[in-house]
Amino acid sequence: MSDGDRVLVKRALFSVSDKTGLVEFASALAERGIALVASGGTARALADAGLEASDVSDLTGYPEMMDGRVKTLHPAVHGGILARRDLAAHREAMEANGIAPIDLVVVNLYPFERTVAGGADRDEAVEQIDIGGPALIRAAAKNHEFVVVATDPEDYEGIVRELAENDGGTTLDFRRCLAAAAYARTAAYDAAISQWFAREVDIPFPRHIAFGGTRAELLRYGENPHQEAALYRTLPERPGAASASAIQGKALSYNNLGDADAAFELVAEFDRPAIAIVKHANPCGAAVADTLAEAYARAFACDPVSAFGGVVAANRRIDEATARAITEIFVEVAIAPHIDEAARAIFAEKPNIRVLETGAMPDATAPGLAVRSVAGGLLVQDRDGGRTGEAALRAVTKRAPTEAEGRDLLFAFAVAKHVKSNAIVFARNGATVGIGAGQMSRVDSTRIAALKAADIAREAGQGEPGTTGSVAASDAFFPFADGLVAAAEAGATAVIQPGGSVRDEEVIAAADERGIAMVFTGRRHFRH
Repeated sequence: MSDGDRVLVKRALFSVSDKTGLVEFASALAERGIALVASGGTARALADAGLEASDVSDLTGYPEMMDGRVKTLHPAVHGGILARRDLAAHREAMEANGIAPIDLVVVNLYPFERTVAGGADRDEAVEQIDIGGPALIRAAAKNHEFVVVATDPEDYEGIVRELAENDGGTTLDFRRCLAAAAYARTAAYDAAISQWFAREVDIPFPRHIAFGGTRAELLRYGENPHQEAALYRTLPERPGAASASAIQGKALSYNNLGDADAAFELVAEFDRPAIAIVKHANPCGAAVADTLAEAYARAFACDPVSAFGGVVAANRRIDEATARAITEIFVEVAIAPHIDEAARAIFAEKPNIRVLETGAMPDATAPGLAVRSVAGGLLVQDRDGGRTGEAALRAVTKRAPTEAEGRDLLFAFAVAKHVKSNAIVFARNGATVGIGAGQMSRVDSTRIAALKAADIAREAGQGEPGTTGSVAASDAFFPFADGLVAAAEAGATAVIQPGGSVRDEEVIAAADERGIAMVFTGRRHFRH
């Protein structure tokens, strides 16, 4: 029965795994005289709450069977959902076969994503692949001119309100919105299954690929105010900015989230207490030390000007001393696995600082996919989980690095992995002292890093820039000797780079001429 595009809801079908709000919602429908039909455990939950609901098996004439694999796949169910009420032939078919219309379909799917994220084995994961649920959802969404579909407990309140405002009916615009949400839900569900299956059979890049997520929040805007944006969360969750708990502060922006992610992934590289300060997707300082507060002071010293308004990440619980140091200037975000109570009190004195607690650190070496859009397509690659250890270093100069230089070389190379290419990082005693990022020429990145270090030393009244006696890391090989020469002129005593240039011998000779130790890693870390 309809009045214009308004369709009355007389009968609702329930089949839900997540029973959040189920009884309250079903009660609200029953109070309107809407007949309830439910399957299996959903029917039992409604009965336990004292609600009268027909079982799907009464509708189909068949019991639920095969451990619940077969229960709703039947013409009595799908015919009631898919029938077009405006076509005489459809109405006649329903009457001839004893099929009653279903006006509202309430389905949420087996928790496949959560099951897999929890480390379930293959058999358990397969059993959580829902078949009947997606079929019901897609059928209802297809026939949205006559049927309402709800796929999430968050839909319930809106449906109750819609029914109240339309005398027990729903409008076409409302049904279209829920149908769009329904198709997005089944698409994300299938994406999760397809990605899991591809991993199971070791096909990293299948012929067809799909990605899905759940919208966590709408953001104020994207990179710029004229761009709209939203944050979507994916499973399995990786500890970081997207899944963190907000302790305080304003809502996160698109750029806040990007910078917080970049900073947190950087500090995940290190076992020692580490701090990274990121501004516009590039680190402006990073350090490791015996304490987090010391690491912060040394990271901040690399570029105090750029640190203002930046994002600070820690790989340890932020304590009172560290929080006090962070709040000495304005920062946009502080992110860490844990924030202790004393630190929270310090941050609370600066309510504009967004403070995020992740609960854990991500595994820097864990496999995963990185996705980037290009016009007409997606670029998909493995996450850069490569880590360079001491055993991978190959000394190529007459002088090998000292033990102290070796430690700093590995630290600088790990930081360079998180700097936009072309990347040059100067480091000394476990802290960056100069960073050059995102230049078209590697020698320009080297000169910029050295120039900034010299400016900071001059402003601080220091006699020599921090690059004097430092080591230098390059994310890719030096195509010419000029970049290495620039690093030497800045005061670097040792250099780490992947190697592999046709002019490697020229670069090695330039290093030997200046008494510089140089090691090759055989591994490049471009970041665009």
